Amino acid sequence: MRPWTEKFGRLDTRRLPSPCFVVDEAAIEDNLRLLARVQAESGARVLLALKAFSMWSLGPLVARYLSGTCASGLHEARLGREHFGGEVHTYSAAYTEKDLREILGISDHVVFNSPAQWQRFRHLAGPARRHFGLRVNPLHSEGANPLYDPCAPFSRLGTPRGAIRPRDLDGLTGLHFHTLCEQDFPPLARTIAAFEAQFGDLMGGMSWMNFGGGHHVTRPGYQVEDLIGALRAFAARHKVQVYIEPGEAIAYGAGVLVAEVLDVMENGMPIAILDTSATCHMPDTLEMPYRAHIVGAGEPGTKPHTYRLGGQSCLAGDVIGDYAFDQPLRVGQRLVFEDMAYYTMVKTTTFNGVRLPSIAIWNSATDSLRVVRDFGYEDFKERLS
Repeated sequence: MRPWTEKFGRLDTRRLPSPCFVVDEAAIEDNLRLLARVQAESGARVLLALKAFSMWSLGPLVARYLSGTCASGLHEARLGREHFGGEVHTYSAAYTEKDLREILGISDHVVFNSPAQWQRFRHLAGPARRHFGLRVNPLHSEGANPLYDPCAPFSRLGTPRGAIRPRDLDGLTGLHFHTLCEQDFPPLARTIAAFEAQFGDLMGGMSWMNFGGGHHVTRPGYQVEDLIGALRAFAARHKVQVYIEPGEAIAYGAGVLVAEVLDVMENGMPIAILDTSATCHMPDTLEMPYRAHIVGAGEPGTKPHTYRLGGQSCLAGDVIGDYAFDQPLRVGQRLVFEDMAYYTMVKTTTFNGVRLPSIAIWNSATDSLRVVRDFGYEDFKERLS
């Protein structure tokens, strides 16, 4: 049974507005405890990747377990500094000088994507007294989808070994790679081997190493002991502080999206229109793509009643997918989409003026529930001018 099904099957969705993201703080804490164990036993430091999960209402909880956050630019860095505590690590494919000056005031580590960016802004590094690093690209692909593969051919993310000259590293104290996307330990082990084969000779002058994100540490079956051993061994070999920065692992099994059936129509097959949207609220179902599970639903044809589920927007392809149900869908019925805590809230849009889902925190252990954010017209309007 998937971790969402049993827990969120007990949630009374009538207590919620719709649509609504619901995050189980008990599940978040379970994940954090496991990641804290990885820190304690490996000596590595675990950072929350805000690009995956930026729910600052839970910042104090995250701060009790992890070493800090990693950011992809100024705004995430500010969020990490203001709400999550600990270290703030910032990496961007390129910085503007204006943003970088502010980033330097709130970040502990700043990682550059290319030697050219480091050389251009090195004059700012002196008074900042921060750790500076370079993202490298080991040209070792482990991802199945090029859209999510930082090591795909002609990638703009990270510098390959052949483009690094010895003097390019002057003043830098660490290296960073990121090659994974929701994967288990063996792909990381192969990436470490590829990294050391190409960049191992550069580690002598470094004090830290960041293995990036994409580590599905909290997924059942992940090889936690192997990860702990690899982190400890790498640190010992190179005498560096190692970091990892998972995002999805913090929120794995911890969130759903509750939506409501607005209408049911026929056009060659039954079609249900929901108050949510693939393109506005769960874009990975179109981009990745992946199939979102629904509590109580199955694959088309596996149950008596199959429907195509669509969103409110005018995009013809705003289709979540085809799902089968035991009973006919009815207007006003609530559906619960699983696996909706990470890479969801951070990607929502107000295309067509579609209202953003509310955000609620639920505790599966106590059944306490609080809606921490509602969205309306002003949120749509204030994005525009």
